Amino acid sequence: MGSRTREDNRELYEAYMLKEQLRDAIRVTGRRRFVLLTGAQAWARDSDIPEIAALGRTLDRYNDRSRNALRHNLTNARSEATNTHLRALTKRAYGFRTPEALITMAELTRGGACPELPWP
Repeated sequence: MGSRTREDNRELYEAYMLKEQLRDAIRVTGRRRFVLLTGAQAWARDSDIPEIAALGRTLDRYNDRSRNALRHNLTNARSEATNTHLRALTKRAYGFRTPEALITMAELTRGGACPELPWP
């Protein structure tokens, strides 16, 4: 049944397997992650499915950035979270008399500022 399902849904199966290989490239450590990324790039680039081939071209275009992200274990999650939080603060600050109040709120919540409190 498994191979029949694979044959009937070849495009979906290929996309799923490629997604899993990219996920593994993020999960594993060491040189193996670069081997998985290179394999995924080649697989996607050589695919006869147009959407997956487009993904392959995108992976090739951002190859250096992808490898740097894997090498240094970096994502844009923290910057995206900060951006979302600052948008929420801006909405909450509507009606403040000065922009400095918003800036102060942002520094207190996201900037790591820890002012001295007047009590112990």
